[in-house]
Amino acid sequence: MSVQFLFPQEASINDKNRSPLYDYSEIHLNSTDTIPSFETQENKLKITGTIYYSDGITPAKDVILYIYQPNADGDFITLKTNGKKYIEHRAWVKTNAEGQYTIYTFIPGAPYEPLTYPRRRGMKQILPVIKVPGQPEYDFDAFIFDDDTAISERCRKKLERINYKGMLSLKKIGDMHVAVKDIVLKEENPSNTVVASL
Repeated sequence: MSVQFLFPQEASINDKNRSPLYDYSEIHLNSTDTIPSFETQENKLKITGTIYYSDGITPAKDVILYIYQPNADGDFITLKTNGKKYIEHRAWVKTNAEGQYTIYTFIPGAPYEPLTYPRRRGMKQILPVIKVPGQPEYDFDAFIFDDDTAISERCRKKLERINYKGMLSLKKIGDMHVAVKDIVLKEENPSNTVVASL
């Protein structure tokens, strides 16, 4: 397992200093969002939970959670609008007064690992960015899937040692997978965020 400290956000922005988190209209944000092409996906996924302040008790209101991810084949699809490139499969939510949020998306495919030969697939990941009011945005640990066979026992032990917070455990309800993911905010924005890959 390798641990990286960079998300592939560069594909979604023209200005390297500007996070794609800001590609939204504030008046359109609410606590629920649906990722593009959700309805046509085979492995639909609902991620829902509560974001808390660093005490782990107090719900955090008006926190923006932005996610982006590969498609079902593990590829990051980029589009362009008004000359600006961005990743197609992305969504924004803004927590309500109880700190709650819900995102309707799908289980992504596993992307190829960089710098591997022969090329091999890594683990499935959804990449989250958090923006607390009055603070800079920061990357949260990538959402990965507990039932992903690409996550070896050695990798799991390493993730446990580094206090990894991005694991999703899925439950199948009807035709949809559901993951409850509560998030506890950092006291200070971290300078490094872990993205795990095999």
